[in-house]
Amino acid sequence: MARVTNADDLNAFDFSPGRRLAGKYEILQQLGSGWEGEVYRVREMHTGIERAAKFFYPKRNPRNRTVRFYARKLHKLRDCSILIQYFTQETIQVQRIPVTFLVSEYVEGEMLSALLSRQPGKRLTPFQAVHLLYTLTTGMAKIHEHREYHGDLHTDNVLVRSFGLGFDLKVVDMFHWKAPRRENIQDDIVNLIQIFHEAVGGARYYRRQPEQVKQICLGLKRSLILKRYPTARRLGEFLETLRWG
Repeated sequence: MARVTNADDLNAFDFSPGRRLAGKYEILQQLGSGWEGEVYRVREMHTGIERAAKFFYPKRNPRNRTVRFYARKLHKLRDCSILIQYFTQETIQVQRIPVTFLVSEYVEGEMLSALLSRQPGKRLTPFQAVHLLYTLTTGMAKIHEHREYHGDLHTDNVLVRSFGLGFDLKVVDMFHWKAPRRENIQDDIVNLIQIFHEAVGGARYYRRQPEQVKQICLGLKRSLILKRYPTARRLGEFLETLRWG
C-alpha cells in the first residue's frame, strides 16, 4: 500500500493474512470491499474464535458518524435473527491515520447471486423460490416491526448459509441513510418481490411461470405490489395461504 498522509487519500487497507491488529485480532482473509470500506475474516488471538471485521475508510466515516449509525442500528435490531450480530468497535492506526472497525459474528455461506448462478438454468424452482421469499419476508418483517429497514436488498446482499427443505439466510450491508421513512420500508417490500422474480429466472422465464408466481410478482408493478402487500407481514401471510394446484 502506498504511503499516505491524508485521511481522504486512504482508499485501501489490503491487510495481509497473519497481520495482527490492536493486539487482539489476526487477519485471516479479506471477504469483500465496497464504497465504505473492507471486510475481513479475523481470529481473536486470545480465544481462537473467528469473527468478521469491517474497516471503514476515514473519508466515509467522518467523526465516526457512519460507525455509530451501524452500531446503534444493529444493536437496536439484535433480536432479528436474519441480521449478523454486532459485538464491539475498535480503532487502530493505519499509517498514523485512525481507522475504526466493527467486529461482528462470522457467518459462512455464499451470496444468493452465486448460488443462483450454479443452479440449472441459473434459477430456482418456483416452490424453492417461494420458500426463499418466505424466509426473507419473515426476517424483514421483524426489522420493520422496529420501524427500521434494510434499504439495499438484492441478491448480492443475501447470504445463504444452507438450503434444502428451507433456507437459512442472513442479509448484509444495510443502507446508511437518515431517519427511517415509510418509503424506505416500502422499498424493502418491492425489493423482496424483485429478488423472488430474479430467483425464478427473471423476465426470460416469466411468461411460462405458473399462476402462483405471477400472483406474487404482479408484473413487478410497484403500485400493485404495495396495494396487495402493504407490509412484509401481509406478504408473509399471503405466502402462507398460497394454494398450489
